[in-house]
Amino acid sequence: MPFTSRRLRAALLAAAASATLVAATLPPPEPLGIGDPLFPYLGNPGYDVTAYDLAFTYSGDNTKPLDAVTKIDALTTERLERVNLDLTQGTVSSVEVNGAPARFATAGEDLVVTPRGAIDEGARMRITVHHTSETDGKDGGWLRTTDGLAMANQADAARRVFPSNDHPADKAFFTFRITTPARLTAVANGLPVAKTRHGGTVIWTYRTHHPMATELAQVSIGDSAVVHREGPHGLPVRDVVPAADREKLERWLAKTPAHLRWMEREVGPYPFETYGMLIAGADTGFELETQTLTLFERSLFTRPEYPEWYVDSIMVHELAHHWFGNSVSPRAWSDLWLNEGHATWYEARYAEEHAKKALETRMRNAYRNSDRWRAAGGPPASPEPPTPGEPISLFRPVVYDGSALVLYALRQRIGNDAFQRLERDWVRIHRDGTATTADFTSLASRISGRDLSGFFKEWLYGRTTPPMPGHPDWRTDPPVERDPARDARHRPGAVAVPPGVARSRDGA
Repeated sequence: MPFTSRRLRAALLAAAASATLVAATLPPPEPLGIGDPLFPYLGNPGYDVTAYDLAFTYSGDNTKPLDAVTKIDALTTERLERVNLDLTQGTVSSVEVNGAPARFATAGEDLVVTPRGAIDEGARMRITVHHTSETDGKDGGWLRTTDGLAMANQADAARRVFPSNDHPADKAFFTFRITTPARLTAVANGLPVAKTRHGGTVIWTYRTHHPMATELAQVSIGDSAVVHREGPHGLPVRDVVPAADREKLERWLAKTPAHLRWMEREVGPYPFETYGMLIAGADTGFELETQTLTLFERSLFTRPEYPEWYVDSIMVHELAHHWFGNSVSPRAWSDLWLNEGHATWYEARYAEEHAKKALETRMRNAYRNSDRWRAAGGPPASPEPPTPGEPISLFRPVVYDGSALVLYALRQRIGNDAFQRLERDWVRIHRDGTATTADFTSLASRISGRDLSGFFKEWLYGRTTPPMPGHPDWRTDPPVERDPARDARHRPGAVAVPPGVARSRDGA
């Protein structure tokens, strides 16, 4: 027995020495990215995440960090001596790779993990990170609400909450395990799996049934009421609201099944396992299409100056994202116009049909402003990079009404029947995946039976706005000299303000 113990200890020491020698021969850790033109250090090469298992322990004080354990299941796409993860906040206490302790260091905005031995191409790996999750929320991530926390990770803030491959090109399944004091309620993306009480705490477990981008992750913790109703075809509709506002907000919550039916009539079946609204007690300045559980700020539904048709249109905008942006996600952030242009399109279509707000009038106004928007933010499919340190500055008017204008021009060019086929085929073909602007333009040409390459080159990449098909009399206003302090800057989910309504949420 002593002999065996000596042999075992010698083997362990030899393995540790070998791992130390390998680590010593590697170059210093460095931040990596997948080369996104707008966020060059976002995402990481060499692996494809298949699943995240996120465990958060909340003390009841939203000013304190959460204890967290993140487990990442991935498949390597190349031989890896190191694995880079996106992580910008929190304290990491330990990392394991396939059950064995691993070395780790920070480099730029990456957590760089060095396993004991290189991982071969095509291998499965599980990375387990024990860390804290900070709740300051000043640049996204956790938002402090009046009764707890919620998440807002767009565009690149998931890495403030948990280590990840934080780019929409790498979608994965998610499991959430949230431990809270028993008096609070936790809800997350997907459907509930378990609720387990341990003394004065409860562990809430949720799991998604479809892959999801990290920017769309959502966890709500608070003194909440969870309201259930049925949507089209028996779809579970689940809303999460401050318990004190349950009755006050009911008239808005009750609208969702009709909104779902309208969107299904337009583009086909809802693509996920559940839907609902998370109405948070926080002044966010935006709404956000977090998958299956859209984040809304409470004031949208309580401020009397917002007309009902306007609030309805915002609700439809965020719902439309579940087809355009969530189910079909952008391959690169320059494909953002496909998300926001489509959500704005259906928002405007709904307002036209239900509130007699003419789409043509809105598009003519957009056309008038389009050259100014392009000068300030770039063309729809080739946007200017966000302002350094302000990633959400990417969400400019050109990706909202400026991109819906492209869809209006396309419908004018190919006709309504071909346009409707394109929309339905787009979300059907690319469901649960990612797609590019080139994928969309190619499909449009195929369905219409026309070569639209010249049309899209001008409308998506031109510095000035082409003539509008069918409206030769439409004119653009000349661009003005750019004044960054005066630029209207949309934030995620922000939509056009109706005339006469003062709304600070747009940044205008």
